[in-house]
Amino acid sequence: MVGAVISANPLQLDIRSHKKCLAICFVVTVSSFQYGLDYALVGGFMAMPGFLRVFGYYDEPAGKWAIDPTVQQLISSLMTIGTFVGSLSVGPFSSKFGRRYGLWAASVLNYLATAVMIGTTNFGALYFARFLLGISVGWFLTFAQVYINEVAPAHLRGLAFAVYQSQLCIGSIVGAAIDNGTHTMLGKEAYRIPLAIFFVAPTIQTISLFFFPESPRWLMTHGREAGAESALRRLRNKNIKEAELRAEFEEIRVSTVGQSGHLEGKHLWIEMWKGTDRRRSLLSIAVICFHCANGSSWLNIYTTYFLSVAGVKEAFALSTMITCMGLIGVLASVFIVLYVGRRVILLIGVSACGLCQLAFAISWTVAPGTEVAAKLVVAFNALFTFFYVAYAPYAWLLGGELPSNHLRAHTYGVGTALNFLGNWLGVFTAPYFINPASLGWSAKYGYIWFVSNMAVLIFTWAFIPETRDRTLEEINEIFEAKVSAREFKTYVCAGTERLRDSAMGKFDVSVASVERRPSRSI
Repeated sequence: MVGAVISANPLQLDIRSHKKCLAICFVVTVSSFQYGLDYALVGGFMAMPGFLRVFGYYDEPAGKWAIDPTVQQLISSLMTIGTFVGSLSVGPFSSKFGRRYGLWAASVLNYLATAVMIGTTNFGALYFARFLLGISVGWFLTFAQVYINEVAPAHLRGLAFAVYQSQLCIGSIVGAAIDNGTHTMLGKEAYRIPLAIFFVAPTIQTISLFFFPESPRWLMTHGREAGAESALRRLRNKNIKEAELRAEFEEIRVSTVGQSGHLEGKHLWIEMWKGTDRRRSLLSIAVICFHCANGSSWLNIYTTYFLSVAGVKEAFALSTMITCMGLIGVLASVFIVLYVGRRVILLIGVSACGLCQLAFAISWTVAPGTEVAAKLVVAFNALFTFFYVAYAPYAWLLGGELPSNHLRAHTYGVGTALNFLGNWLGVFTAPYFINPASLGWSAKYGYIWFVSNMAVLIFTWAFIPETRDRTLEEINEIFEAKVSAREFKTYVCAGTERLRDSAMGKFDVSVASVERRPSRSI
């Protein structure tokens, strides 16, 4: 679990030598901030009189503004459908235009959708804008994660994805805070001011991308060898030794050329289901879908409502506290991801999430509607959020590490699309279980998700490989060798080792020499 890892990564295994690349990855992760912002902002509009005066109606018996359930459902579901469509289109778009242009296109769609939402009072235009924004979000999330996977040094990919998840949490908190500041306004500015914030993050990213290189692995898949080398040099600090940089480049070049041989001129949508790529595609899609399989969707969306139904007082304040627990969780994971393998983090995270759902389900079964049960619901909901957000970035990370360079965008796009479809199903079906007018299970709904989490736990133990500190080229070599999941961690990539040592002027590539590599320093 802890200690030196057998790896052909030729770079210095520290953080200081890679500050430049980490800074680039940080800016790219504002895509995640944008998603978290939307998640919080638009959800809050449903309780804003200023928004409801335009898109809702006045409920005379209740004496307050309300929104039609169909309108509410379309505002949320069209966003999800757009995300689904956007994620599926990532593969073809990325194969032709690259990762940077995908992020630029996402920004353009974001600007258009936001401008329409700010300016319109028409339902049709609002629905179209939500769908367009969904495509933008799908592209932001997928292109950003693929880019980070391909440019970050092998030993720092986990850290980069921890930052990615923390940006999502911060975006949600910022969105909730902005809504809280404008929700008492009675005019259109109540929702127009928050919507205007949608322009900030994409603008920062759009300008920054002019100074960032394209993914060297994408350039190499298109035969642009000189461009790939130039991009890699721009991503690495100037003080990195030439031999180390040449070794990394040679790994990328030789591995990509090898992968290109059997894919040239073929349809990637079909090839991702053939040979060893079928295993890689299935594992990638499955681990990405862990996010919807653990029950996070219904807890994230219905936290306040769920706590209210469960008889919890001050549900709104406690819901905010639970959201902050997620940020604490991902920040805590930053300190362990450099030392602990992906499999271990997933196994602990999934187990804890399942047990939390089981705990508050049992508490509501034993003492439904009591103050003690309500307190337990809050406590285990907070713990669930802590553990889920702590392991979530590494499920995304694995989803991008497992496919080959040529198929990464296609596979990742399919996985992301199916994950959003699963989230939509979770959100859509949850009211039938927790609403007192339907089954009225309330917290007992956790029994179903406990079983789902245990299924994910078994799948992780049996099939998910350990990829910590492995270069993407090593991962490719291991899959081509058809190594089992449990042997990934100790497998020595002889081919990649030889490439590295040849480029660095070394020739001792024995297992002993690999295992004697110095441990990382921070």
